[in-house]
Amino acid sequence: MTDPDPLAVWRRYAGPCVLLDGFHALKHALRFGAEVPVAVTADRTAALALADELAPDVRGVLDGLLTEVTREAYASLVPRPHPTAVAALAVRPPRETGLRALAHTPRRSPVVVLDQPRNLGNAGAVIRLAAGFGVTGVVTTGTLDPWHPTVVRGGAGLHFATAVERLEVAELPSGPLFALDPEGEDLRGLKLPDDALLAFGSERSGLSRELRARADHLVALPMRPQVSSYNLATSVAMTLYHWSAQGAHRACPDRRS
Repeated sequence: MTDPDPLAVWRRYAGPCVLLDGFHALKHALRFGAEVPVAVTADRTAALALADELAPDVRGVLDGLLTEVTREAYASLVPRPHPTAVAALAVRPPRETGLRALAHTPRRSPVVVLDQPRNLGNAGAVIRLAAGFGVTGVVTTGTLDPWHPTVVRGGAGLHFATAVERLEVAELPSGPLFALDPEGEDLRGLKLPDDALLAFGSERSGLSRELRARADHLVALPMRPQVSSYNLATSVAMTLYHWSAQGAHRACPDRRS
């Protein structure tokens, strides 16, 4: 029996699956249990050399998974070629699984809420941060799809390391909601509980009326006067660092690339 045509397999799965764009997205997805039915590369030798250097823990899986195709074939499968010339498709986790993880109590880590975000790259960067801090999940409200290929690319495949879902404000999981707002109380004087919802407004308009009404606490980040705002991912990073610094058990000792 001959091996199946990787491009035919790709076309079969492209609709329902999530694009993993680049070596690092594929590496992270595999580390966190993603089901990957097809993976291609324009340079198999270079991709496996990257695995030897940066991801020896999944090198064997990659060796059996990666199929080399021409550069033209590879470029036809992605919006723009990645420098590592690697692409794959992964099965998106069932929505029920994400909702169950978000609703499970007691929670040992917060849920990050992005209220009506607009920028796909910023959303991806937040998911990457959230995975690094080991949060329970990332929820978006509004129209942005948190599983959009650009968001997955920005998140480097780390959607599979945490729960990622889109919900209405009324559907948010239980827990005290701390919403970031310039008029709020200085974050440095607060203790953020492990079961907190940490909400961040959109890049331009801030918190929606619905989210503000749901908030239990308004919280402000320290900022020099006349500086307009921080980048969304920066705001999330500062807040999660403050939470993590409150307990040594929250440190993340795994320092794999």
